[in-house]
Amino acid sequence: MRPTLPIAVCVLLAGCAGIDRFSYGIATAITPYKVEIVQGNFVSKEQVAALQKGMSRLQVRDILGTPLVVDAFHRDRWDYVFTIRREGVKSQERRLAVFFTGDTLERWDGDQMPTEAEFVATLDSKRRGSAVPELEASEDKLRQFTVDKKAEPAPPIEVTQPVAASYPPLEPPQR
Repeated sequence: MRPTLPIAVCVLLAGCAGIDRFSYGIATAITPYKVEIVQGNFVSKEQVAALQKGMSRLQVRDILGTPLVVDAFHRDRWDYVFTIRREGVKSQERRLAVFFTGDTLERWDGDQMPTEAEFVATLDSKRRGSAVPELEASEDKLRQFTVDKKAEPAPPIEVTQPVAASYPPLEPPQR
């Protein structure tokens, strides 16, 4: 009996390695859910069109939002970077650099920005062909949730312990 025990343990451990390879094969065949990654500030064509030479930094921040990158070595440059990665959809990356002279906007340069409507259309492209859920309940569905008025209400909950008359102080006593 004693010599067969180590052999049985070795066979079981070898079998576990085989199961591990088999389960890994199954796991790689099934694609797991991949999280949508959105980073940075989305800047639309309308926002870029609202920029005007001579605006203050505060006015630019009000239009475009807080910049993603403010370089300590280039204080007169703000960078707006936007990336989005979604499963089954081509990744998007857009950049816009805004340049200042002192506190006033001098110029801006970057990628061609989409309008807000174009951007929303790219977000919704994955859902085409899926059924739109019904947003309004029919009378039959509402009747399923009617409350039986003949049912008795639940009895009130009785408090068995008295409620504290005062609460302990929030701060420790002064010495």
